[in-house]
Amino acid sequence: MFRIKALQTPKLGEAILVSLAVIAIISSSIIFLETVPHIPIVISMLFLVIYGLIKGVSYKELENGITDGAKAGMAATFLFFFIGILIASWMLGGTIPTLIYVGFELVTPKFYLAIVFIVTSIIGISVGSSLTTVGTIGVAFIGISSAIDVSLAMTAGAIVSGAFFGDKMSPLSDTTNMASSILQVDLFDHIKNMGWTTIPAFIISLILFAVLSPNISEANFGEMEAFKQGLMDTGLVSWYGGVIPIVVLLIFSIKKAPALLALAAGSVSAIIVSLFNGAKPLGEIMGILFGGFSSNTGVEEIDSLLTRGGMESMLFTIGIVLLALSLGGLLFTLGIVPRLLAAIESALKKVSSVILSSALTAIGINVLIGEQYLSILLTSESYASSYKKVGLSNLNLARVSEDAGTVVNPLVPWSVCGVFITSVLGVSTLAYLPFAFFCLLSPILTVFYGYTGKTLTYIEASEQEKQEPEVSLDMKGNPIV
Repeated sequence: MFRIKALQTPKLGEAILVSLAVIAIISSSIIFLETVPHIPIVISMLFLVIYGLIKGVSYKELENGITDGAKAGMAATFLFFFIGILIASWMLGGTIPTLIYVGFELVTPKFYLAIVFIVTSIIGISVGSSLTTVGTIGVAFIGISSAIDVSLAMTAGAIVSGAFFGDKMSPLSDTTNMASSILQVDLFDHIKNMGWTTIPAFIISLILFAVLSPNISEANFGEMEAFKQGLMDTGLVSWYGGVIPIVVLLIFSIKKAPALLALAAGSVSAIIVSLFNGAKPLGEIMGILFGGFSSNTGVEEIDSLLTRGGMESMLFTIGIVLLALSLGGLLFTLGIVPRLLAAIESALKKVSSVILSSALTAIGINVLIGEQYLSILLTSESYASSYKKVGLSNLNLARVSEDAGTVVNPLVPWSVCGVFITSVLGVSTLAYLPFAFFCLLSPILTVFYGYTGKTLTYIEASEQEKQEPEVSLDMKGNPIV
């Protein structure tokens, strides 16, 4: 958002106080009032508008700051609509139900916690939502662990680790699409680049869960078998439904097609596959693509898992993205964020310090506000210019924002994810935190790579030569001689 010109230069103390006020409004509303983030963000925007007017900034200029901030989210908005369509079509074609069924087929009494981690990872990638995975399959695994007397804290740690691995690496994930869209990097390049931190974290976590897995000789897996049978009864589980749409999506991603076209192709292929399960009227298919797929098996857990998708389901996410970006636009227009960054800019001259600072910012926003969307958005927008100055591609910032933003949220007891997971699994955040190995390892690895310089992507020299030389500007936009 440094493309948004600051209209004033507040004193550092003033900038800190305004920032703390915004943080207090949002965090107290989410933590104590348990409200959705949208309303406190709107209240914070109103607070900033009043502050701007008091400081002599015209309403028109404040309005321009709001709209300029929101513009950064337009690409993400269109992608989110296509994600909603893809999820609905993959439910209709049987792709997601088939992947879930295959995941359960992997579960055995041996290496139980490791298998829980693998299955939730597969389902997380399939669904593209960590909280959906936790709230459905996660609940089933907690039930199984209770029956076979396995530690619920360890089980919850495996569930959370797998769910957030899947969320990070899924092209259906809203946070993954948000990070790539805000920083204008290709979705599949972003996922590939995250593999440098995500895959080692996955392997280490898998080994730890395998070591910690108890010996289970006779276990009651009846609940899991009932879940599998319920999936089969839907008539959606098939090899072609599980394979063809995924292959199509992979082909488009390998060919480096734009994410929007890849998602569209995956959706069309799933709709065609659904014809093998019985043709539906075109009007009904269009209704599903907008309103989402609806499962009516009568089994609450399965219906809860399979009833989702559609353009309409993305409106919550789109709303918070646009509001958060508008809030960011105001913070930049009023010079709040530029002033705070200027105070630490002298320390941001090395690659390692830039990555460490951005990672700590992402973690700090999660801890103070408890919202992963804001963590990704504010970190990405605030540090884009700092990464450019040290020659780092935006791919690195997108990775850091997820490694220290997305996966840290479930580790904070008062965060949106932390509160949700505790409520649905019945395990406190502090109880499962030591066993959420993947979530703990991701920020450590991203900072480690920052200090070693390994796996980092630098801006090509040819790109830098094409760019105009940087010119320092004063707060009125005039060049400083």
